[in-house]
Amino acid sequence: MKRLFTSESVTEGHPDKICDQVSDAVLDAILAQDPNARVACECATKTGFLMIFGEASGNFDVDYEAIARNVICDIGYDSDDACFNGNTCDIIVRMEEQSEDIAMGVNESLEKKTGEELDEDSLIGAGDQGMMFGYACSETEELMPLSAKLAHVLAMRLAAVRKSGFLPYLRPDGKTQVTVEYEDDKITRIDTIVVSTQHSEGVTLEQVRADMINHVIAPMVPSDLIDDNTKIYVNPTGRFVIGGPMGDAGLTGRKIIVDTYGGHSSHGGGAFSGKDPTKVDRSGAYMARYIAKNIVAAGIAKECEVQLAYAIGVAEPVSVCVDTFGTGKLDAEQIADLIVEHFDMRPSAIMKKLQLNKPQYRELASYGHMGRTELGVKWEETDKAEELNVTF
Repeated sequence: MKRLFTSESVTEGHPDKICDQVSDAVLDAILAQDPNARVACECATKTGFLMIFGEASGNFDVDYEAIARNVICDIGYDSDDACFNGNTCDIIVRMEEQSEDIAMGVNESLEKKTGEELDEDSLIGAGDQGMMFGYACSETEELMPLSAKLAHVLAMRLAAVRKSGFLPYLRPDGKTQVTVEYEDDKITRIDTIVVSTQHSEGVTLEQVRADMINHVIAPMVPSDLIDDNTKIYVNPTGRFVIGGPMGDAGLTGRKIIVDTYGGHSSHGGGAFSGKDPTKVDRSGAYMARYIAKNIVAAGIAKECEVQLAYAIGVAEPVSVCVDTFGTGKLDAEQIADLIVEHFDMRPSAIMKKLQLNKPQYRELASYGHMGRTELGVKWEETDKAEELNVTF
């Protein structure tokens, strides 16, 4: 049986990703001064302005406006002809102290309030309620879905040929999309590739199309997966001069599927950017990815989805759920028992294991938080695989 599956990515110049990067750059700057700070930083942008708002508490002193301008200009929005200019745009800042009611639950867990004698990792509660999903599969070396990986590498390549000056007419905004064909759950070919890129006035669609095929798609997509029937769409509307915040409003946290698995897995709904790691929307999702990746790396399953769920102020997760989509060598209950035995899922323990209290988030705010082995993030390690492998 044949089926098609599609994933998308966006470049760092997409309006939503501008906001994600500013939010995470603020977080990085604060964590650099106070690794235990509490941060929930949101951004919104439209023509000529960006607003930073939210809550932050701790021992730090950062210049929010300067951080935002540096990020916007670094992306490539440093002149008016790009439709957004980090040097001259209006920056509005509305950051306040974290709510005492929220801080009370995070700083002192429900377990601690019971008066039991606990180790230090049980003293901090989850920063919010919610459920988070992690996923891994054997389709790529990074144990990520192929469609998601290819969409990201195309978006990264699009930014690279722009920033290097190789294709000087390109502008920062852009999107990519890849459709993979499966037959009996095996990858057979690439059915469709879509690349939409902002460009300067004067360049022809014919030139843009030729350059995208020759310098973006060809170097990044395996040629053996492309055939005569593969459809390639480049700027299907025919023109993409007005882009960035002038073309569309941007908000932090509006690309959660781009940030994770390209639609191949469930999503709890919580975004990552701008949130310190006591927020389990972020730390729980990274931990779930770490667990799922190690399950697949251990050979227990070819595909694995892990759900963790938390209650605000409670250190231990309220549930752990596993689905291997029929590929597991053990049943779901056995794998869940293995997870509980081998992984400490309390927020404080997660932060230590995955080293989440250090600046590292701006780089993750575009091109995905998962599968980023080139960044050396701890949730992409498979150091538990051997330990899990000997248990079944």
